[in-house]
Amino acid sequence: MEINFLAVIVAALVPTIIGFLWYHEKTFGKVWAEGAGMTEEKMKSGNMGMIFGVAILFSLLLSVSMTFHAVHDAQVQGAMYYATDGTMEPEPGSELAQWYEYFETNLAPANHVFSHGAVHGLILGLMLLLPIIVNNGLFERRGWKYILINTGYWTICLVIMGGILAAWR
Repeated sequence: MEINFLAVIVAALVPTIIGFLWYHEKTFGKVWAEGAGMTEEKMKSGNMGMIFGVAILFSLLLSVSMTFHAVHDAQVQGAMYYATDGTMEPEPGSELAQWYEYFETNLAPANHVFSHGAVHGLILGLMLLLPIIVNNGLFERRGWKYILINTGYWTICLVIMGGILAAWR
């Protein structure tokens, strides 16, 4: 599977851009800050260069990971690798060659649209992030508003990231 590194970089910027909007004081920022126990003084005390640098680094890692979830070519090519003993070239006319041609012609194009990647982002948000964030929030004694704000933010980020990565092949 070829990775479009420009798409990975653009998708990695999504959490920062959405975060500016999502956690702005006119949207969910005040409610989030209250739920997090975040004060104005505490907010100003952080090393913002380090915080944003690490956040962008991990957004890049998330974006690369989302590439493999949003588009299934990697799984198919992984199977092809093992089925061909690493050559990636099935015997001409073999069942594997016919199946792979069918996949490339009929199935792969459906994986390379925004909506396909967005659905995978939504599934990861609801099936992976929601349970993690809810469990953390409950044990940290956070309120439901705080938990849902964070879950909503990350789910929307994954939806948009997945869409970008799937569509921008």
